[in-house]
Amino acid sequence: MKSLSILCKETCNIAKEVGLFIAAELDKVQTNQIEEKDRNQLVSYVDTTSEKRLIAALQQILPESGFIAEENTVERNSDKEYQWIIDPLDGTTNFLHHIPSFAISIGLMHHDEIVLGVVLEINRMECFSAWKGGGAFLNGKPIHVSQNPHLKDALIATGFPYYDFSIVEKYLKVLQYFIRETRGIRRLGAAAVDLCYVACGRFDGFWEHSLSPWDVAAGSLIVQEAGGIVTDFKGEKDYLFGREIVASSSAIAGDFFEVVSKHL
Repeated sequence: MKSLSILCKETCNIAKEVGLFIAAELDKVQTNQIEEKDRNQLVSYVDTTSEKRLIAALQQILPESGFIAEENTVERNSDKEYQWIIDPLDGTTNFLHHIPSFAISIGLMHHDEIVLGVVLEINRMECFSAWKGGGAFLNGKPIHVSQNPHLKDALIATGFPYYDFSIVEKYLKVLQYFIRETRGIRRLGAAAVDLCYVACGRFDGFWEHSLSPWDVAAGSLIVQEAGGIVTDFKGEKDYLFGREIVASSSAIAGDFFEVVSKHL
């Protein structure tokens, strides 16, 4: 087994190679090549081709691993000690609408723990990475969460409900509070990017529900290795498969989580 630091470097290189493919396809996708997997969940050949390329390359660097991948281009094998959790194109709707916030997200899970994370934001070719106990990095340089201690000065990110509206009324109460009590709210449309922006201090906090493991696996580790706090809406650790996440700097974690958990 290679060290996590070497695996992380190799994973970054793989993400960059596939990221170049995605960027090159930006103007080529035709309307008849877009499918709707479920309500407002779009997919094209770019997603599936990217996933296949990622899987083939990751199998080369860690042959004994299994995969949990969004587009299901490979059979899942839960018996494997190591599992790659992959989103080949987080922010597909942004990509198809030429809105510049979309990314590749790759997490590596050992048993039930994420031990490596890589997110490549493709438009700026910013590669965020981390491995367990090794810190967090942006294009190889160390990053850290914001040191701002005041919620009133915080810039917050979220994702608006777009297919699961089961808690939309509660969600709007949280949104209303942050609209009034923070510096502002942003909705980029790519959770992996949101998490990485928390990790490098661009955002102070992020919350969202109805997310999948491939949306948060890599980014959640990157936030924590950058000194941030990640929980579910109950303050526990079921954010990977629990479909809800709260991530923030340590400086505002208490106040930020209190607002989210009060309503959600």
